[in-house]
Amino acid sequence: MAVGEGIESEVHDVPDHLIQRWTRRERVFLMLAGVFLGAMAMLNIISITRFIQLGPLSLAVGVLPYPLTFLCTDLISELYGQRRANWVVWVGLGVNLLVIGVMWLGHQVSSVPPDVQAPWQTLQLSQPVFLPDGNKAEGSVELYTLIYSCTSGAVFASMLAYMAAQFCDVYLFHFWKRLTRGRHLWLRNNGSTLVSQLVDATMVIGVTFGAAFLRGDMT
Repeated sequence: MAVGEGIESEVHDVPDHLIQRWTRRERVFLMLAGVFLGAMAMLNIISITRFIQLGPLSLAVGVLPYPLTFLCTDLISELYGQRRANWVVWVGLGVNLLVIGVMWLGHQVSSVPPDVQAPWQTLQLSQPVFLPDGNKAEGSVELYTLIYSCTSGAVFASMLAYMAAQFCDVYLFHFWKRLTRGRHLWLRNNGSTLVSQLVDATMVIGVTFGAAFLRGDMT
């Protein structure tokens, strides 16, 4: 009997209700992974392009989708285990690098002549300004250049914080799950998220302002 025929016969031996249950589980996993990856992509694209006011806090609009990433990794950890959660985190890093690479490529390629561009694609500046990446812009600046400068300024700090925070979240979730023997879901969910977000904020602030201090931009 051929190998393919053997595998096919084994699949047919599996009850239909088990196949349907497995299919539903995989669909839920794909949905959670998709939300996680989409939130990470949005975070890199919109980043600090706008600041919003939430009560007394002024926050970059890029933080809005970020809490979804911790919720998704916690759900994946609970339903599918630590290995799959870590795998999604690694895929998220790849998606981030892909987004950054595409945006960098778009910034490097020459744009069409200004007289061909739509009016909204070029901003007229009333005075010189320093972009988030440290470059000075005056006169007119392309909208894409402005967005790119906002998203590329703290890429290194963002990537370090992302890896540290997400792996910390997954590890602590399973640590507390073993410690409580599977009980107290609220503890491992909230505890792992709070600690990992503290790690994320500490690394972003530390690396970003540390680099600025070493460059001499801060005294």
